[in-house]
Amino acid sequence: MTESAPARVLRLVVTTREIDPIEDLLSYAEPAHPLAWLRRGEGMVGFGSAAIIEVGGHRANPPEGSQAAALADTWRAVAAAASVSDQVGLPGTGLIAFGALSFDPSSATASTLIVPQFIFGRRAGRSWITTIHRAGAEAPITPSAREWGPAWSATVGPGELDAPGYQAAVRNGLEAIAAGEVSKVVLARDLIGSVPAGADLRRLVRALATGYPDVWTYAVDGIIGASPETLVTVSGGTITARVLAGTAPRGADADGDTEASVALSASGKDQDEHRFAVESVLRTLRPHTSALTASEQPFALKLPNVWHLATDVEGIVADGVSALDLVGVLHPTAAVAGTPTASALEVIRRIEPFDRGRYAGPVGWIDASGDGEWAIALRSAQFGGAATSDGHSWQLNDTRPVTAHAGAGIVLGSDPEAELLETRMKFRPIVDALA
Repeated sequence: MTESAPARVLRLVVTTREIDPIEDLLSYAEPAHPLAWLRRGEGMVGFGSAAIIEVGGHRANPPEGSQAAALADTWRAVAAAASVSDQVGLPGTGLIAFGALSFDPSSATASTLIVPQFIFGRRAGRSWITTIHRAGAEAPITPSAREWGPAWSATVGPGELDAPGYQAAVRNGLEAIAAGEVSKVVLARDLIGSVPAGADLRRLVRALATGYPDVWTYAVDGIIGASPETLVTVSGGTITARVLAGTAPRGADADGDTEASVALSASGKDQDEHRFAVESVLRTLRPHTSALTASEQPFALKLPNVWHLATDVEGIVADGVSALDLVGVLHPTAAVAGTPTASALEVIRRIEPFDRGRYAGPVGWIDASGDGEWAIALRSAQFGGAATSDGHSWQLNDTRPVTAHAGAGIVLGSDPEAELLETRMKFRPIVDALA
């Protein structure tokens, strides 16, 4: 059942207990629409839905303020009304919702929180199961691990913005910068394609988790990816975030790789792009935190396909502020939109010929206390399909559409061809996994 926000208060009954070690978490996810949050072999997968909370999209009554704020308020009410028995007490136990929010509040795609019927988790050498159902209803039957479906591959190609079109878009972005509209704007392009209708999408999740173990691998409501960029984590009153902006390809050998890292760190263009992003995050978080700190200089973060300039931010969150509240004030960051944010969004709407959906939007999870982990939905693919009224049974035809996006930050001095090459690097993780 889908609820709109603000919604009548759901009364949920939640039980978490420890179980024997689970070796393959993904075997408990649903093949056509997996729910997962994984990193370094740990994390959670969800099965079924006890409740779905949506805002935005095509709804007739959009929320006042940000969609994240509307979800945060509804979630507080749901958490306060829930009866929770948690025998494990680790991050990710008890009442949990997985979330995926649209990049743009004007998107046709809704922002969603999904409360699964079952959550299977593993952290710090311990495994658990959480069962969630509505008060007064019978507890659902615990699902068994599901067999893996056959291997599949996707066919993807240029979407609404092909390579020449993207270079033209970058030139348009540079014109907006020269006109003083923005100092930075992040412009994306798209790839479109299809997968077999019955594709087991857990295979894509597993490929990303295996190939990129040090980043967040996520699957929530039709968007699947592996994000290197933590938007915000709240745990026991401490807030952490990682800002990424500035990118270079990995070198072909050890010497070339070192040169690429050094060149990125010395690049004035990339340093400027990174500074805009860090300043935006710090300025936004200060009213909601205390003792907020960030490293003075960015470091070069090595991923399997690229180098990124990265800065870690840490602070103490103000009383009563949840992870979703912070998602609402942080998103969209300068790293995925531009500076100033409102003006950058207008430039993006004018230049990009498509709706980003949830690409570059927040994705993650939140618990009953407001703690949670949220990343930016990058290196991702969005899967379409017609769902039945329960939101989960797909109307299967011969194929299922898929769309992927990748973007680059445009600042004064950006070169259209170089920015196109950057998007090709950023497409590589999801395109390789789809293939």
